[in-house]
Amino acid sequence: MLFPRRAAIWERGVPIVHVKICGVTNWPDARLAVDLGAHALGFNFYPLSPRSISPAVAWEIARKLPPLVATIGVFVNWPANVIAALAGALRLDGVQLHGDELPGDVKDLVGRFRVIKAFAAGPRFKLATLSRYRAASAFLLDGHRSGLYGGTGHTSDWRLALRARRYGRVIVAGGLRPDNVAQAIAEAKPFGIDVASGVESRPGKKDPRALRELMREVEAADRAAVEDR
Repeated sequence: MLFPRRAAIWERGVPIVHVKICGVTNWPDARLAVDLGAHALGFNFYPLSPRSISPAVAWEIARKLPPLVATIGVFVNWPANVIAALAGALRLDGVQLHGDELPGDVKDLVGRFRVIKAFAAGPRFKLATLSRYRAASAFLLDGHRSGLYGGTGHTSDWRLALRARRYGRVIVAGGLRPDNVAQAIAEAKPFGIDVASGVESRPGKKDPRALRELMREVEAADRAAVEDR
């Protein structure tokens, strides 16, 4: 086990920050992320994303994963029934709605999947919006950049994420890198983090060194949380 301290923290009953590595497009990246302790992998089915993956390749990766690693499909403005059909065929554990989906779309999917509803948490974002989506399993607060659905490389407002916890589980995303992830965790105290571009050598290809450094920083943040209790 590469990160034994994280397991020890879990055994002591202290929640650790869940890590989702998103924009996975190939098996070597998926395997390394899992070996380093990632809890979930994200497969992006948004055709305009540089990290887009075909259902066939996603299936080839997902079927090789060990138990207890969650597979999450990322969708932008797909009809709920189409999402359900593809996610069901690929046996995904959850779906991430990363567009302008309505609360009804979340409700249509929660019976079969864990649903993460993503929001571009820009300057005009109002936290009260989350109350309309309480059926979701978690809220993902992403960095905002006009015209883009995620993958912006812009950090979100971590203090806003901290306040969002009163509505449910919060996942912090947007511009997370090895050099800032510990600060993000300390300030936002999230249920989880979602990282894509911050551990890439190019869009769709993870940088092994950056991925290792990120997980070391997450481990350090987990350890600090134990010491603060």
